[in-house]
Amino acid sequence: METQPGVVIEFWWSVALATLGVVVPGIAALYEFVVKGRKRIGYRVQMDTTATDVAETAEPGALAELRRDGVKLTDPTLVLLRIENNGATHIDTQDYAVPDNDPVGIRVRFPGRRVVGMVVTELSQDYLRPSFSPGNGLAGRDDVIELPRVPLNRGSHYKVLAALDQAAGFTHKNGEEYPEPVVSGGIKGGVGGGGIQRTRNRIGTPKRVIALIVFLVVLVVAQLGVFLRSSGAGLIDCAAGRLNVVGSTAFEPIVREAAKSYQRQCPDASISFDMRGSGEGLQSLDVSRDAGTLAFSDGEKPDGLPSLLPRPLAFFLFTLIINDDAGVQDLTLDQIHRIYQGQVTNWSDLGGNDQPVRLISRNPGSGTRAAFQRRVLGGVREPGSNSDDCRNRDPGSPLGVVRCARDSTDDVLRAVAATPGAIGYSELGAAAGQKGVVPVRIGGHPATVADADHGTYPFWETEYGYTYGEPDASSLAASFLRYLTNQVGADIIRSHGDRPCGDLANPQLCHPS
Repeated sequence: METQPGVVIEFWWSVALATLGVVVPGIAALYEFVVKGRKRIGYRVQMDTTATDVAETAEPGALAELRRDGVKLTDPTLVLLRIENNGATHIDTQDYAVPDNDPVGIRVRFPGRRVVGMVVTELSQDYLRPSFSPGNGLAGRDDVIELPRVPLNRGSHYKVLAALDQAAGFTHKNGEEYPEPVVSGGIKGGVGGGGIQRTRNRIGTPKRVIALIVFLVVLVVAQLGVFLRSSGAGLIDCAAGRLNVVGSTAFEPIVREAAKSYQRQCPDASISFDMRGSGEGLQSLDVSRDAGTLAFSDGEKPDGLPSLLPRPLAFFLFTLIINDDAGVQDLTLDQIHRIYQGQVTNWSDLGGNDQPVRLISRNPGSGTRAAFQRRVLGGVREPGSNSDDCRNRDPGSPLGVVRCARDSTDDVLRAVAATPGAIGYSELGAAAGQKGVVPVRIGGHPATVADADHGTYPFWETEYGYTYGEPDASSLAASFLRYLTNQVGADIIRSHGDRPCGDLANPQLCHPS
């Protein structure tokens, strides 16, 4: 049989495209992971300007009266720093190139100047907020700004605005620029062996970059066309049908965000929610025996549910939260035990403000409550409630601290924020966005993946997805579970301050004991 010239040409064109499609991404990957490194942290000095009125205008206003401790500044300047994760993967607190006992991840020194004040002016995401709470490492000392070891998801950033003045003994002439700031610290094993790199705003794109982008776009489109013509296959692991999601209210924000993203890519999928707590969700799945239901649980299922099969998804952080009027931000495990045993009735007993202690918990059956009892109270169960309004004991109830319970994480957060002297607990990411409450360190350790991974912070749990029996590989339940553990779902989990199990230095923490 004679071979048609057109067939031969198309064959070799396909071979060439396929070869380029492997070689070009391969070279790019080698450059990204070997030459540049996956983890990169950068900084930009977006502003470094005098605050002196060199033109002697008539409208200096407050800028003419910049003072510190009542003394007018000699030669004030304002500096805006941007710290950013411009690498290919997330950065954790343990990635910083500093000793484990040093809370400071980055130091910025300003020769010839001294730091007189600073504020954090921008956070790209709310999960960054706890990193800047008091005692976490943010400080200005002489000519140095100290920045804490902030965990940064890919593309995340924060900004710090600092006011500086001329240092004693340094001579600075009008019109001259101060020496460039010196930045130290950063991360281990990043660009050039680690540290922190200065990045600059770029105006325009080099022609060679544009040419490369155009070439790659044409290549990908052409290769995709050949692939689809030859196989007719789709590129996304989509499944059609209906899926009902039940279980943990703490995990609900993550699941809802992931479901919304999944349905944008897979329009034939319909995902509904009825999340009322881990315990109720597991019981509902066990009774219904529904292959189209997923139950999410903070921690392992209780005994007596042998048909429910688990899949570890995430390392989930929780935090104690206190109404900000209490004046307490750090508690030892012993103090927490005494509080929940009713032995501490006023925050002044622990050095806080004169406010009565009020305990706001989750209802029995909550996975968050079970995690708190297991990880923080050492297996001791919380006593029952004695109050409906979380402020006053119900008539006829015994004397002691006020105790109440709520159905969901959001309900607990709102109640603690609205109740003077209240203490409760919540998923870390949800607590970060709630006004009127402060997260509580335990034994001096904040709720971070690094501290939990190293065993110094106890309040965490594995988040599991449960199915009734083994789901069909082509089902919507199986597809959505895979989606939660792939790059998109993993990024959503990270954006809430938690971590996929595979990210941990000790991934076995995520698996049943």
